[in-house]
Amino acid sequence: MNVQKLIEIIGSDFYTGVPDSQLKALCNYMMNTYGIDPKHHVIAANEGNCVALAAGYHLATGKIPVVYMQNSGEGNIVNPVASLLNDKVYAIPMVFIIGWRGEPGIHDEPQHIYQGEITIKLLDDLGIASFIIGKETTEQELADTMEKFRDILAQGKNVAFVVRKGALSYDEKVKYANENKMSREEIIQHIVKFSGEDPIVSTTGKASRELFETRVANGQDHKYDFLTVGSMGHASTIALGVAINKPNQKIWCIDGDGAALMHMGAMPVIGATAPQNLVHIVINNSAHETVGGMPTVAKSMDLVAIAKACGYPQTACVDNFEDLDKILATAKKANSLFFIEIKCSIGARDDLGRPTTTALENKIAFMNHLKTI
Repeated sequence: MNVQKLIEIIGSDFYTGVPDSQLKALCNYMMNTYGIDPKHHVIAANEGNCVALAAGYHLATGKIPVVYMQNSGEGNIVNPVASLLNDKVYAIPMVFIIGWRGEPGIHDEPQHIYQGEITIKLLDDLGIASFIIGKETTEQELADTMEKFRDILAQGKNVAFVVRKGALSYDEKVKYANENKMSREEIIQHIVKFSGEDPIVSTTGKASRELFETRVANGQDHKYDFLTVGSMGHASTIALGVAINKPNQKIWCIDGDGAALMHMGAMPVIGATAPQNLVHIVINNSAHETVGGMPTVAKSMDLVAIAKACGYPQTACVDNFEDLDKILATAKKANSLFFIEIKCSIGARDDLGRPTTTALENKIAFMNHLKTI
């Protein structure tokens, strides 16, 4: 189904969301049609933010907003859906468009398997009526469903369209780019060079995939790395937990701007805890690249100033490899919490692979390594 028809049938003029590769057609349409426009389209930090923003839109206009997201974001919406939107509380109606990763019977990455199994059940438990859009769904079926949904929305309840892989189409392309020169994979190669055998906790998405392939290219063991394949935004706090309990060992965190923004409350906690052995690196390409490249707000932010305000005693921002190597060497020797923002280009190899070890194998190897240091 062409995504323009879906948007026409829903009939809303305000969309907010967190990008998802399963919803690439919708994301590209939004960027081509509205770009980032606070009146019509906003990319928020996490899905809970989207719900709150959409609730404010409804309060101000009386109209129905749309929130789009990957099904992994259901966890982030549970609280505002149950305690804000629910018809037993404020009865704020909303349409959700949810990309169904890990649908049972469809091959997907390990972090999506269980989430895929419980996607519909979670919606049922939250009292959200749902309709599954597949490749075979007709425009008439969608229109008929939306008519039924309008009655539900009029009662102050929520509804959801759950989108199967390949169900939506959109012919026009969007090119995402920035002016930064360093590629993320090369940046990770430099980090690995200076971190040596220190443990690394890496964020979800292409960063962890590139870290895995860097180890393969170097002939190194994967035991040094914890690849946070899911739970976007939590890698830095995982690294904090490791650093606190391994105080004599340098711990590195490879984070991304989208992930850091998603749960930015982690940074003041890290700053207040101030482990002397933690290096928190945010590779900033100002994009949700792993799921298509849509922009984050990180381009307009001063992440170093934020880190300083959160209590990080040492901070730096670099945009070239010469300065990167100098600051990595300094961080390696430092006896204090260190924050590094690295300006990064958008893009990755077309043949970038995925980890060949399972998540459980990764955890066991990493924990066994931690026992030895």
